[in-house]
Amino acid sequence: MTPLAIDERRLQRQIDELAAISEAPAPVVTRVLFSEADLRGREFVRQLSRDLALEVREDAVGNLFARWPGTDAGLAPVATGSHLDAIPNAGRYDGVVGVLGALEAFRALKAAGFRPRRAVELIVFTAEEPTRFGIGCLGSRLLSGALWPTRAAALLDRDGQSLEAWRKQAGYAEKDLSTVRLAKNGYAAFVELHIEQGPLLERENIPIGVVEKIAAPSTLRVDLTGVGGHAGAMLMPERHDALLAGAEIALAVEQAARHSGSADTVGTTGVFRIEPGAVNSVPFHAYLEIDLRDTQLATRDAALAQVESAANEVCARRGVGLKFERLNVDAPAVCDARLVETIIGVCGQLGLSVKKMISRAYHDTLFMTQVCPTTMIFIPCRGGVSHRPDEYSSPEQIKNGVTVLARTLAKLASWTSTLNNTRL
Repeated sequence: MTPLAIDERRLQRQIDELAAISEAPAPVVTRVLFSEADLRGREFVRQLSRDLALEVREDAVGNLFARWPGTDAGLAPVATGSHLDAIPNAGRYDGVVGVLGALEAFRALKAAGFRPRRAVELIVFTAEEPTRFGIGCLGSRLLSGALWPTRAAALLDRDGQSLEAWRKQAGYAEKDLSTVRLAKNGYAAFVELHIEQGPLLERENIPIGVVEKIAAPSTLRVDLTGVGGHAGAMLMPERHDALLAGAEIALAVEQAARHSGSADTVGTTGVFRIEPGAVNSVPFHAYLEIDLRDTQLATRDAALAQVESAANEVCARRGVGLKFERLNVDAPAVCDARLVETIIGVCGQLGLSVKKMISRAYHDTLFMTQVCPTTMIFIPCRGGVSHRPDEYSSPEQIKNGVTVLARTLAKLASWTSTLNNTRL
């Protein structure tokens, strides 16, 4: 096999082309699940995959698979991938580096004359972001069996439109959701390339991170019903203000996270909507979505219980109705030690320093751990910034990540049943 040649200019051009497929003008990137921009972004990747002569298919929820067949069809494939959807007011690198970077890795390996023994497959996961339905990693949850098809089908967006309605509109309703789930160990391994979404690699001037553990996320919905009325006519002792109850709950989230006993507990009230939303009217309804996560299950769950207790106390005191729903409460994931060491070995061959890391953001890899051995490759991002238009990783940083991914996939695709120490 000839040396690998990663074309970082071509890859950056593709990243920029995909960023232009957005529901909002540049530099903002917004691609919400099954929006017109999301569907066009999928077609962009389908075409790139066809150009590489990959075998493309999609499942009932829109997870996209692009396979490079191996020479031994009897061996389980290895996989890589990430997501294309982007929250409102996002940037161009989150998820995208792991999709377009994987295709560039395939292209470089093909050009170098590599022939995989195991098939190598790109997975583009549906709805890693929770924007549409308030639950993240929709596609990988269904693939892993972490989310039952009946529950997924009943998901509603803020306008009351169901996943089933959106699947039909997007052209995916011909297949049943029960067909999405993957067989246990259907893949030999899964490795996701991603920007760090944190400052550590940049701060320590380390080009590559390899993930050993992924934090435990949870998502809560809080629906508050108070009593509305005219802002001038309703006296203060008579008020049951839904907004103020919600504000206290949001502060309780902050307190629970700050005083959990774990430095890794983080709590965010990312959605807060009120009705009627008029300056001269007391809010009678408030709706909150809360993200609470930690690398430790015990402290995360203790903070979660503290938030629920505080919500009950606040609403009882203020005379506000409370509906509290746990959308998801997930366990942390431990990545496969063999894969971690394989990536460290590849970095050693390339002369790249590497840092073992915890991912405090969660990713589709969290759920792929329920299917097969997994890990993640992190690259630095400027200032640790993500989910903003100024999110940025340099072409050189991305090239390093893609090179490590390509060499790792080549090693994994050469496995029989154990690690192969063949140098590439």
